[in-house]
Amino acid sequence: MHRLCFILILFSTTIMAQTPLNDSESKTLIKRVKDKALTTKTILSNFTQYKHLDFLTNDIITNGKLSFKAPDLVKWEYTNPYSYSVIFKNETLYINDEGNKSEVNIGSSKLFKQLNNLIIKSVKGDMFDDSEFNIFYFKNDNQFIVHFKPKDKKFAKYISDFHISYNQDGDVEEVKMIEASGDYTKIVFSKKVLNKPIDNAVFNN
Repeated sequence: MHRLCFILILFSTTIMAQTPLNDSESKTLIKRVKDKALTTKTILSNFTQYKHLDFLTNDIITNGKLSFKAPDLVKWEYTNPYSYSVIFKNETLYINDEGNKSEVNIGSSKLFKQLNNLIIKSVKGDMFDDSEFNIFYFKNDNQFIVHFKPKDKKFAKYISDFHISYNQDGDVEEVKMIEASGDYTKIVFSKKVLNKPIDNAVFNN
């Protein structure tokens, strides 16, 4: 169960000196990200995940591969230091823990449905819904960083903040999900390939 919690606390970006965007810059970034999200049908990417817990001296580092296929198929496959995968498919969470398989119905849980929805949106980068979030826009030398603070008070008890870092093309480079406790998970994407055909069999558990 601890690994299930671990996989759901997925995301991060390093906090650097950040300058707020003005309204014009924010609108330009939103359009750029939305345009890319609309044309993104598949994503294949390596990732490195850093799990930060205040009581640990060093972050927990894991590596793996992400597969995404529109509209809502997502697979996180951890390859190092252990073999573990999670697939989000048809309102079900399919878990393969080194050959031990299990399923979780997320359709009946509002929290799990919110998490699933946010995971899909954050992978594509398009979370610009001001009915769900208070949104703040920043930039540093080579990235745009957007902070998404959930308005749902019950949800905010679990996740207080999402930070997504975009490159100049509006593609997601890093995602951060911060827990209410202050612990967080950072995922850094690398070798990302967009719109390469992915067989549905990839998402079989």
